[in-house]
Amino acid sequence: SLKVVGKKILVANGKGFSSLANPKMSQPVFKNDDVGMHVGPDKKLRVQYIGSLFKGTLSIIETPDNNKLMEYSRKVYQNMPLDKHKAATLKIPSDNPVPTTPGKRSPIKYVFYVIKENRTYDQVFGDIAKGNGDTSLCIFPEKITPNQHALANEFVLLDNFYVDAEVSADGHNWSMAAYATDFVEKIWPTQYGKRGETEFVGARKIAHPKDGYIWDYCNRAGISYRTYGEFVSGAKKTTPNEAYLTSLAGHFCPDFIPFDQDIRDFERFEAWKRDFDSLLTINQVPQFNTLRMGEDHTSGQKLGAFTPIAAVASNDLAVGLLIEHISKSPIWKESAIFILEDDAQNGPDHVDAHRSTALVISPYTKRREVVSTMYSTSGMLRTMELILGLPPMSQYDAAALPMYDCFMTVPDTSSFTHLAPGTDIFKKNMVGNKSSEKSKKFNLRKEDSVPDDLLNEVIWKSVKGENAKVPAPRRSAFVKLREGDKDDD
Repeated sequence: SLKVVGKKILVANGKGFSSLANPKMSQPVFKNDDVGMHVGPDKKLRVQYIGSLFKGTLSIIETPDNNKLMEYSRKVYQNMPLDKHKAATLKIPSDNPVPTTPGKRSPIKYVFYVIKENRTYDQVFGDIAKGNGDTSLCIFPEKITPNQHALANEFVLLDNFYVDAEVSADGHNWSMAAYATDFVEKIWPTQYGKRGETEFVGARKIAHPKDGYIWDYCNRAGISYRTYGEFVSGAKKTTPNEAYLTSLAGHFCPDFIPFDQDIRDFERFEAWKRDFDSLLTINQVPQFNTLRMGEDHTSGQKLGAFTPIAAVASNDLAVGLLIEHISKSPIWKESAIFILEDDAQNGPDHVDAHRSTALVISPYTKRREVVSTMYSTSGMLRTMELILGLPPMSQYDAAALPMYDCFMTVPDTSSFTHLAPGTDIFKKNMVGNKSSEKSKKFNLRKEDSVPDDLLNEVIWKSVKGENAKVPAPRRSAFVKLREGDKDDD
């Protein structure tokens, strides 16, 4: 916000400081710690909850004259990544399947976009030796997630991918619009902190981007689209974005159950499969498809619910089955599948709490490579937009680097066969303890209703033991653009 007082300009910035590291501090946030930080025995400032991570600033600026305004404008343009990324496209082969400009033809016709829930890179891929992982933070290793490990090893392992959001309230907006409105960014901390805002943040019209979400861009461009669960809580129920039931009429699968932790992701896969096969039979598979598979959110240690390991394993099985079915279909040679987490849920990661898992699966995806180029949610969206011939939705995807390094020009149409779970996906929480008492209070039928720091705590203890110390998430002030770069940004 900005206010002019006399000859001074006062600028308040809610996210004034960048991310910070918080080494070796346990979660959850202390109840008496109303700013989310304290000074440890080593006299260093330590930060806990991601919602308290960014500290506000107040800048007092002299009212600039025309010369000073020109200087400020030059600095703004110098700090923008857009020109740097435009220059990067000059090095991209002209036959890369991801076009460098909107409207240029791509051999990829069908895009599948899978949105999962709340895992960091280290939590899942920390055990993959060839990537930048920390095995001590890996709680869902290859035995629990064999399909995602196989896909990351067979295609590309992205060990420098970051979500743009802090929590799910802004995460699904970022995932579908490369943007969260000013209202969303300012209100979700109030809602999560239970300090007055009780309605789901996305329920208000003011929460929606002016020009809509990626479906709206598809609609205006005449591109067919379909959603399986994303922004739809079922055709028969009130939804967080109820207005979208009207706009998505005929564009969603009524049998696909979205966020509900009592529903298994492999069941969601079966609902998608029936719908997909029926559309395939009549040659009506949409060009753009969004699928919500969020069982990796887990139910914590709620008694009678599936254990966190069983939930994540079920999610992994669904991912494997999905990739297999598409890769063995007639449209595989023209398809690309993009998979990410809407946010990283404040989980521990030795690089940054925003670093997360991402997969890019296509006949045109490179094989058996580690790609350490820095990518983000907005960059993944920009990649899909370029393939579909869509313009950017915000300044963020416009400036984001598309995922060119993940692709090759000559396709490999080999199919993928899913791997059976390495653990019992039907195992339930049967032991009562402090974590199960906390989990009993979780609302698992509605997104954004469980404190992510508390959920991370009970998940960690479910895997490591009730007395295990919970590692802190880490927030880095810098992330790598590319291995070997000197100007890390």
